[in-house]
Amino acid sequence: MTLADQNASDKEKINVASPNALPAHSADTSSGKLYESSSDGEIEVGEVQAVTLDIERLKRAEGDAAFHRLGWKRLTVVLIVEAIALGSLSLPGAFATLGMVAGVISTIGVGILAVYTSYVVGQVKLKYPDVSHYADAGRLMFGKFGYEFISVMFILQLVLIVGSHALTGSIMWGVITDNGACSIAFAVVSAIILFLLAIPPSFAEVAILGYIDFVSIIAAILITIIATGIRASDAEGGLAAVNWSAWPKENVTLSEGFIAITNIVFAFSFAMCQFTFMDEMHTPDDFPKSIWALGIIEVCIYTLTGALIYAFVGQDVRSPALLSAGPLVSKVAFGIALPVIFISGSINTTVAARYIHGRVFKDSIIRYVNTPMGWMTWLALDAVITIFAWIIAEAIPFFSDLLAISSALFISGFTFYLPSTMWFMFVMEGKWYERKNWFLTTVNAVSFIIGIAILGLGTYSSIEDIMLRYKDGNVGTPFSCAVAS
Repeated sequence: MTLADQNASDKEKINVASPNALPAHSADTSSGKLYESSSDGEIEVGEVQAVTLDIERLKRAEGDAAFHRLGWKRLTVVLIVEAIALGSLSLPGAFATLGMVAGVISTIGVGILAVYTSYVVGQVKLKYPDVSHYADAGRLMFGKFGYEFISVMFILQLVLIVGSHALTGSIMWGVITDNGACSIAFAVVSAIILFLLAIPPSFAEVAILGYIDFVSIIAAILITIIATGIRASDAEGGLAAVNWSAWPKENVTLSEGFIAITNIVFAFSFAMCQFTFMDEMHTPDDFPKSIWALGIIEVCIYTLTGALIYAFVGQDVRSPALLSAGPLVSKVAFGIALPVIFISGSINTTVAARYIHGRVFKDSIIRYVNTPMGWMTWLALDAVITIFAWIIAEAIPFFSDLLAISSALFISGFTFYLPSTMWFMFVMEGKWYERKNWFLTTVNAVSFIIGIAILGLGTYSSIEDIMLRYKDGNVGTPFSCAVAS
């Protein structure tokens, strides 16, 4: 019997929308039983419990239906919401460090590899349908320890990303209002908006907002490219005078170079939430269409954004790059980018809440968020995650570097070395040295090495940057009204 047939059968048993669906009951306190108030006879407690089970079965059917409405097109939109945010406008800064040639090669190369590792994640999901989140894949690989360890990685990274969007919102309000209020107040407003947008528990609803998100980021990028291009053309010497280079900047250090590379790597970190998103698909076999569509869109957007803005601004490009578009245009661009900041941020709250809520209420209909208790617990969990993310972001004076460290520690695994490990353990057919496996063995081995390199060198570079900022006195103070940066 299909899910729709089961749902229809349950509705025939009891129509919960009708006020007459259940008979009125009265209580006999002397016997402790419930009786039907009509003269047709008595209904024992066991019969009432059977009706209750029918209601619960109907709620489960409705919940399953609500959480399996994603097709491949909506999945693509949800992945875009999760993957493409204002971080794409930090790529021109990476190009300024690496140079045009290395920047373009790195962006295209990392993008293609990220699409492949995401495909591996999808293959594992199809082979093991019960894997609903990345932590479940951790259990497959490393047992109970893997499940708990990757759970911590998963939740911590998502919470930190939500906090980063709250701070980005604070910067945005500051730019638009010329720092007209305390940055903490702006961060609180941003956190409230993030909470409100995270209320819908199903990613099908998020996909609707995703169309607004996508139009917003494309418009913000186009405005920035056009504005910087006009400013460069109007400057003395025109475009020919812009100090961009095909090669890395002079005297670039290992830390600077690697931070630039990791900025590109983290822009393609959509595999982290893929298990969660695919769990809502009604036809999971269609996932490759979403992965390739997202990959092509990301590679094109990131390469063009990084190359054009760097070519128009040169070594003085700021991050995010829309700050290089001039005071007035920056305000306009930030205003247009407002949906990106909050919609892309809120989806991380939803993913974290879905994992925690589903784990706590695994064997209860509460997990479907279609009962009063389900909604109360869902809203409370959303609020706790948002508040916790805001506190961490405001309380840690080197939050941006902390986010870089956590990304180096965690995203390197979610995107590169963990998918490669899963390929060797669950996807590969036969031995790794068999002729048919030579190519994919090489690809997955390279992916694993890249992930480990990001884990080690990325963490080292981020810690070194924190130490340098402390030495130069550039570290802020917790819960300060100073302009966020």
